Amino acid sequence: MRRYILNRLFQFIPLLIGMTFISFLIIQISPGDYFTQLKMNPEISPETIENMRKLFGLDRPVIIQYFYWLKNIFTFNLGESFSYHVPVSFLIKVRLKNTIALSIFSILLTWIISIPLGIYGAIKDKSFNERVLSFFAYIGISLPSFFIAMLVIFFISKTAILPLGGTTSIFYENASGFEKFIDYLKHLLVPGIILTLSGIGSLYRLMKNNFLEALNSPYIFTACAKGIPTYKIYFKHALRNAINPMITIFGYELSGILSGAGLVEIITGWPGMGRLVLEGVLSFDLYLVMASLLIGGILLIFGNLLADILLALVDPRVRLR
Repeated sequence: MRRYILNRLFQFIPLLIGMTFISFLIIQISPGDYFTQLKMNPEISPETIENMRKLFGLDRPVIIQYFYWLKNIFTFNLGESFSYHVPVSFLIKVRLKNTIALSIFSILLTWIISIPLGIYGAIKDKSFNERVLSFFAYIGISLPSFFIAMLVIFFISKTAILPLGGTTSIFYENASGFEKFIDYLKHLLVPGIILTLSGIGSLYRLMKNNFLEALNSPYIFTACAKGIPTYKIYFKHALRNAINPMITIFGYELSGILSGAGLVEIITGWPGMGRLVLEGVLSFDLYLVMASLLIGGILLIFGNLLADILLALVDPRVRLR
């Protein structure tokens, strides 16, 4: 197992280099850049714009620019933002923790709710309660996340039971440590609930179908014939086999932190990476966009690695391979 993890870690470097090179090339060959927009400002002279291009190294060939950026990455220098005129690492450090907190909160809440519901739906298959759960699951799958976000925001704005926008309230600075945590959690609940409502339906259907397939397997009939208690059949035999595909999905969900929460962050006013990346794309902020793509690639690779490790811990057959 240790050798497998080390081999996967060594594969990270060529994967990240290939991903970032293709992304850098696509961004650079697209028409226009940040300094093209400055040409429309009559107060900025062409000489000033040309000096700024040289300052950021954009007067060089694309290949040279990429290797210059790659060299800086290995020294943990993500470059300077064109729009904010501060290091990109500072911007990401402030915003990334909010996105990670939101995504982990919503992923855990979604799994805590959908896994037990999926097991219950499989055990009570074709009953009235299961049909009601499936009805709401199909509604959750059909509605896009931005529509759910607007419905939740409309409800919150009418009831005022939770704060909207931002991460803190006006009394945050004078509050105690526990009060600061509660205040942050209250602001986190609105986007977290939206992401949870968007993901419960699909996970419920997947868990229900996996558990039903496990219950209809020959080894379950053998366990029943041996007189093994029902709860052991459900939670010791069927669940362990039904959970395997879900672990793979968990790895992809973890790797999709930036893309999954981006739209909800923008709608709800949560100051995370989603809004920052959107602003970077709209303003052609090269180093900010590249840093977000790099973080997304790292999360994708580590998410898949974590899923493989968890799968090996759950399923002995994977460890043997």
